[in-house]
Amino acid sequence: MSESGTTGDDHLQSLAWKLRSIVGEDNVLVNEPMSEHTSFEIGGPADLFVIPEDFDEVHDVIDACKQEGVPYFVLGRGSDLLVADEGYRGVIVAVADGLVGVSVDDDEMWCQAGVTLREASEMACELGLSGLEFACGIPGSIGGACFMNAGAYGGCMADVLKNVHVLHQDGHEETIPVDELDLGYRHSRIADEGMVVLSTTFNLDRGDPEKIRETMDELTRRREEKQPLELPSAGSTFKRPEGYFVGKLVTDAGLRGYQVGGAAVSKKHAGFVVNVGGATAADVRAVIAHVQDEVERQFGVRLEPEVRFLG
Repeated sequence: MSESGTTGDDHLQSLAWKLRSIVGEDNVLVNEPMSEHTSFEIGGPADLFVIPEDFDEVHDVIDACKQEGVPYFVLGRGSDLLVADEGYRGVIVAVADGLVGVSVDDDEMWCQAGVTLREASEMACELGLSGLEFACGIPGSIGGACFMNAGAYGGCMADVLKNVHVLHQDGHEETIPVDELDLGYRHSRIADEGMVVLSTTFNLDRGDPEKIRETMDELTRRREEKQPLELPSAGSTFKRPEGYFVGKLVTDAGLRGYQVGGAAVSKKHAGFVVNVGGATAADVRAVIAHVQDEVERQFGVRLEPEVRFLG
């Protein structure tokens, strides 16, 4: 969700003690492999991996990192992230592992940042609340979805959000109405200003739970038919260039199935780079770079990664 700081390995030891005093010893992990926290199943160790369990702990953890001059990265579900093979020199603040509260008031649903989109859409369905059907197959967290205005099948976060409660870079919290978030295609003011999403409120509509379920089942069927869900990936690898479809560009460039090491362009959907077994971050980067270069050479279109890189 956000990254900040400067190299400060000398401070890690004292910082680790500070962080344990904030979140408890069990919630501070040392040299934690990031391959266990990303949907790519790729990534070397993070120096410190911290799990805050409430908003105050998020604030205090980030403040401690800043005081020690140690870089930090706020992690959601890692569903759009490629972490370097060398890992991350700093602190991973894993909000998705601790901020998982949900409450419902009439047609509004409040979710903390760590709740997954799948969980939110399932709960909304059970309560007869419509609007989150599009999100039932998106693997990320609520916080990450707000960060990038996640969307699928004609819907996106901007359509259903009422407001987002965030932590600003200067340490103050604010609840921001949706019309002040500058939400666009895979873009938000949240990302631009390095805010940390703490919770969101959705404005949903009353609906028939059976019809909501039918819609979700149909979208799930379409996703399973067209996307390589059987292999680790970070979802769509590239943003959609205006006027084009990524899968068609990559296929027409003759790159379907193109492979480096354990990373390959999916044969099922050429808009995905997948981990076919033992892929390294370097493999994935090599495939992405080759696809970008070939598509630009052949069609004059430079594909922009939707995947985010860390480390």
